[in-house]
Amino acid sequence: MPAARFVLIAALGSTPSFADDATVRVADVAQLRRAVAAAKPGTRILIAPGMYRGGLSFNRLRGAKGKPIVFSAADPKKPPVFDGGGSVLHFSDPAWIELHNLVLQKGRGNGLNVDDGGSFDTPAHHIVLKGLVVKDIGGRGNHDAIKLSGVDDFRIENCTVERWGRSGSGIDMVGCHRGIVSKSTFRSADSIGGNGVQTKGGSSDVAIRGCRFHNAGGRAVNIGGSTGLRYFRPKVQGYEAKDITVEGCIFTGSMAAVAFVGVDGATVKKNVIYRPTRWIARILQENRDERLVPSRKGVFEGNTIVFRSNEVRATVNVGDRTSPASFTFKNNTWYCIDRPAQTRRLVRLPVAETGGTYGRDPKIRNPAKGDFRKRKNGSG
Repeated sequence: MPAARFVLIAALGSTPSFADDATVRVADVAQLRRAVAAAKPGTRILIAPGMYRGGLSFNRLRGAKGKPIVFSAADPKKPPVFDGGGSVLHFSDPAWIELHNLVLQKGRGNGLNVDDGGSFDTPAHHIVLKGLVVKDIGGRGNHDAIKLSGVDDFRIENCTVERWGRSGSGIDMVGCHRGIVSKSTFRSADSIGGNGVQTKGGSSDVAIRGCRFHNAGGRAVNIGGSTGLRYFRPKVQGYEAKDITVEGCIFTGSMAAVAFVGVDGATVKKNVIYRPTRWIARILQENRDERLVPSRKGVFEGNTIVFRSNEVRATVNVGDRTSPASFTFKNNTWYCIDRPAQTRRLVRLPVAETGGTYGRDPKIRNPAKGDFRKRKNGSG
């Protein structure tokens, strides 16, 4: 393997010219802009520790298969902090780009915005977000920590998302396809009306795996949603969301752990849901356009649900114009902390469950300290 080519951008001067696969070091916004202007497939931009003014926007930044353009902390233990702006960072119509170990904070609108530039037939694609911290975004409005619009083939992993807009989402996906969100943490407040992760506007084939949601809004995961018809990508195809998987996650608090909203098939399995504040799940139809199927074909399987009878209003909240009979509930473990003997009576589902377990303590080790492993043989 050839030795890496390192380039240090001078504080002043014209836009540099990079060799292929160059590694570039930058230490201020001006240097970063020049590095981006000169970037080629394979360019790796290492950003020095420090504070950087937010509100940066980059258009049509293109890496290539096997040669992404990478933005990374020069020192992952001292990540650079991008602060403020309408959106802290905005990438319009990118392809094959990666962001590693950056902090984005205090954007007035969104934290990170990645979109297709308004060309619905040519989505942004092959985007990797790894080790990001996005926090303290927006205010009382629909402000998202991470906003993805028209993005295909993406991966978000090991990110921490904290405190986004009161009506927004930790991650909001509109018309996104073939993506995964994994091993990430979402924290906000149950009192907000927003979501931890939302997949809507024709999104499909998205998996949310191994994540933690702590008081992550009114709906920790909103599978589907309510999207203006002109924003569906690439076009209205009968659903807000299709083939969405939520697996192996831990939910604490939130008014509802998951909501199925205008979906045409989604699976929620092998999660731990601990003390939601109003419902375990919801089945809703908020977009009433006749071209959209009623919310249907959800699968809720193999989950462990621990709740209190004085906190949960109903196990599953079912709205009108939905198809609850098409849902499947099977092999879930249900435990009511304050009334364990009454668990089976308290769990009311829209269809009969197969293989469910009721009232048996799942023996979670220490939920107050975030340890949701099961105790062995009743010991700590």
